Amino acid sequence: MLLYMNFPNDETGQVLAEMHEAGIDLSQSHDVVFFHLFEQESQAKAMAEHIKAQMPEVACNLHPDETPNVWDLDCTVVMTPSHQAIVEQEERFEKIAAGFSGYNDGWGIEA
Repeated sequence: MLLYMNFPNDETGQVLAEMHEAGIDLSQSHDVVFFHLFEQESQAKAMAEHIKAQMPEVACNLHPDETPNVWDLDCTVVMTPSHQAIVEQEERFEKIAAGFSGYNDGWGIEA
């Protein structure tokens, strides 16, 4: 039985509500992936190196985007996906990505 959960009325809250409705147990730890986009591979690599040095518990996956001349850096954090934890982690990554001329492109849970 799914319990009714109240999520904040924003994009993160909407995604969490959809995951909850799909039967994902949000009280458990999951691999939460935060997506970042860069125009140059060197920028994405620099952020990956920074994450590796500063946050060794975070796994990074660098790969070309489907869009030409765009690079994706996917950063996976094992965490319990509460609204507050997601928002705080996203803000942390956003500051780092901005320092390497990149930007956040959302997040998801590896199912």
